[in-house]
Amino acid sequence: MSDSSSAALVAATPTPDPPPVVPETSPATTPTVQTRTEGRLRAPATDTAPPPDESTPAAAATPKKPATPGRHRPRRRPIWVGWPDEKLLDVRMCDLGLSIEGTVIERRIRDLHAELATRGITFRPHFWLSDDWFTPDDIPGVAIPFYLAHPRLARLELAQLLEVEGGTKAWCMRILRHEMGHAIDNAYCLQRRRKRQKLFGLSSTPYPEYYTPKPHSKSFVLHLDSWYAQSHPDEDFAETFAVWLDPRSVWAKRYAGWPALKKLEYLDALMAQTAGTDPLMTTRRLMEPLSSLRKTLREHYTAKRRRYGLEYPDFYDRDLRKLFSDAPEHAGNVSAAKFLTRVRRDVRRLVARWTGEYQYRIDQVLNDMIVRCEAIGLHLATPEDRAKPDFMVLLTVQTMNYLHGGRHRIAL
Repeated sequence: MSDSSSAALVAATPTPDPPPVVPETSPATTPTVQTRTEGRLRAPATDTAPPPDESTPAAAATPKKPATPGRHRPRRRPIWVGWPDEKLLDVRMCDLGLSIEGTVIERRIRDLHAELATRGITFRPHFWLSDDWFTPDDIPGVAIPFYLAHPRLARLELAQLLEVEGGTKAWCMRILRHEMGHAIDNAYCLQRRRKRQKLFGLSSTPYPEYYTPKPHSKSFVLHLDSWYAQSHPDEDFAETFAVWLDPRSVWAKRYAGWPALKKLEYLDALMAQTAGTDPLMTTRRLMEPLSSLRKTLREHYTAKRRRYGLEYPDFYDRDLRKLFSDAPEHAGNVSAAKFLTRVRRDVRRLVARWTGEYQYRIDQVLNDMIVRCEAIGLHLATPEDRAKPDFMVLLTVQTMNYLHGGRHRIAL
């Protein structure tokens, strides 16, 4: 989007109130910060303070009615809500004009605060909107993806990546508990403690571009998908914290006999020491807030699809021929490509659930398989009601063989 178009958009979109959880100005110096975002490393960025209220003189001259306690002022409908995806994709992220206040995210944060209060933890991280989930090192705060701040953007996320990470209450709370683990780790500098280092590893360990999980390992808790605790010592700590914080978790019973239980018991004792104490790190800095991101939504999704579409197993012709056929006697049957296109959504969803893989990655594999089936002229050799479950088994077995075979690398 051009600067002139962006200016028009900003003028047409009301400036929202700044989130109530991000009050401090930027420090004079900009430290180098390594950030986490559900496993993805991000380049260091300039810390940014919340934007000041840029009220116009006319607005300042108009007296405001006192706000009703416990209620938010009605927010105007963003101009882009009714736009088609193609037009919306050309909007710069900084021009979306979003805030946390009054959204479902605010309710989920209140739910998190309630869980912390139940555990006796008085520390509360600050939150801001950005392009993904992440908690920067040395900052006791959490970035939340922009698409959760408005249903229209959640629909765009779904259209672009086939799922909305954190889009349900349960999923959102799992991620918030995980990020809270990073935030409290930073707030109390827990990564400096020797026993923490001995149990979880050194926080200074470089984040890999990819990691190879061991699905049968009992040295790590199971919380987020893809055996995420195995990706880095800090992720192991955050995942362990999330399991400990979950009010429905019966971790002492669930992990009885697992080496991971020692980590949970240590964290339980550590949080008992921490409860009610003031954090050592109190900065309210932000990193890459939405208002500072000048890339368009199209650029954002192009880069994200490119990243999460990589490093997935190859499927060979012989595997496809186990289910489909290029024999002349089956040439009159439905083509395999047409069949897979029709069952694509159900297959993708079920295999993602069984394997813990991103739907987008699985869809890329399905797309490659459809193209290959068409290229070598495969057709159904069995009735459709039998071919569909057979195909799901084939795809799941191939995926799990890849995961357990030590060749699987998950992108961070």
